[in-house]
Amino acid sequence: MKKTFKILGCSLAIMLSASKTEAQVDPHFSMYYVYPAWLNPALTGIFDGDFRVSGIYRTQWGNISTPYNTMGVAGDITTDRNANFGLSILNQTAGDGGYNYSTVYGSAAFTGLRFGPMESKRIVFGMQIGMIQRRFNPEKLKFFDGFNPATGNYDLPTADVLANKSNTAVDVAAGIFYYDAMPGRKANFFGGASITHLTRPKDKFSSDDGQEVIPVRSIIHGGVRIAVNETVSITPNVLYMKQGSASEKMVGAYAQYKMNPQTDLIGGINYRIQDAIAPFVGFTHKSLMLGVSYDINTSDLGKIVKGSNSFEITLSHIGRRSTKTPEVEFICPRL
Repeated sequence: MKKTFKILGCSLAIMLSASKTEAQVDPHFSMYYVYPAWLNPALTGIFDGDFRVSGIYRTQWGNISTPYNTMGVAGDITTDRNANFGLSILNQTAGDGGYNYSTVYGSAAFTGLRFGPMESKRIVFGMQIGMIQRRFNPEKLKFFDGFNPATGNYDLPTADVLANKSNTAVDVAAGIFYYDAMPGRKANFFGGASITHLTRPKDKFSSDDGQEVIPVRSIIHGGVRIAVNETVSITPNVLYMKQGSASEKMVGAYAQYKMNPQTDLIGGINYRIQDAIAPFVGFTHKSLMLGVSYDINTSDLGKIVKGSNSFEITLSHIGRRSTKTPEVEFICPRL
């Protein structure tokens, strides 16, 4: 028997009442390169320094119900033995039903495949393993048969019994990333692909028998950094993501202006096709990078519910070597 109930929070209702998990269930970000642990495990340690700590916060659909709030923290380190390592933690809450999505992943990347002049062309392989948990609180839900016309509240007992309230499972991801780190080029290409949920984690509260799985998430991403002159560069970039029956296509570009040897200004725009336009701005100063983005929703739901936009903020810190290595200064986008 399908569960039929009404949640004050349409997104959670869709997730819980579906007889099969077909749509995207993982979070998504507009400034996706700032949180590489989500994008591609092969990006672990791909930066110029000894260690990196990144944080991201996103809130969306706040005027429909309890908003989607997504927070992530990640750290990774480089080594001189062709291997980099990282750890990431992510938590998302949404809806009036207390929906919670949490992940903890450890990642490792092999960086030894190098070729071309000065070994400037690199291919990196990455793996990620961890735990994924999804849960909700049925006591916060409101059911059709629980409505009391005498009081106008949902305080009557319900016949719907939700036995599967949470699920924790092992999850594995893999990825590959290519970049051209040759300094002085007018154009430096980069691109990669990743696949998440290789273990097909069980999604025990999305169906009556508890045998549904979280669908595999596949991502293809890439771009090119174009040096306009010594102080200005432009980086067009693209992303395609598919999970279950849902897909996301994003195109965008940003410009980076070097004010001085320690400070860069960054600004650009992404377009999530048939969903949102996301302008963003940021800056880097010494070892810190700050970025903010605001999604202007263009989807049908956004047209119906005015003001259903999203806000995102990111902060990163890179502990650099005493001697900067210019060959990796421009290998991938900053935002």
